[in-house]
Amino acid sequence: MIKHFRPHMIGVAQGSALLFSDFADNGPMWAGDGPREKRHKVVFAQPFLAPPMVHVAISMWDMDGETNQRADLKAEDIIEAGFALVFRTWGDSRVARIRADWMALGEVASEDDWQLY
Repeated sequence: MIKHFRPHMIGVAQGSALLFSDFADNGPMWAGDGPREKRHKVVFAQPFLAPPMVHVAISMWDMDGETNQRADLKAEDIIEAGFALVFRTWGDSRVARIRADWMALGEVASEDDWQLY
C-alpha cells in the first residue's frame, strides 16, 4: 500500500527510548524465561491528522552471549497522538537492556488550511 500525503502537510516525529535495563535489578527480561514483553508508550509532541506510518529499530542491545538471542520489536496501537513501542523475547533469551529508535511520518495541520463553517 502506498500512502499519499499533501506535500505542504507532511510531518515527521522521531525519538529514542531505553525500554528497560533489567540486568541492574535482575528483572524479568534478564532473569526470566519463556514469553516476555515490555511496552513503552510514545506520545507525539503534536498529534497527526490521521494515524501516521511508524518505523521502529533497535539502536542498542545488550544480550547474554550464552543463550539464544531472540528479539521482536514493533509499533502497536498507532493513533494520531502516539503509539506503543513493544519489545518481546521468549525461550531462554537473556536481555539486559534495549534502546529503540522510532520515526513517524504523516499529515499534520498546516497554517495554510482553511476551515469553512
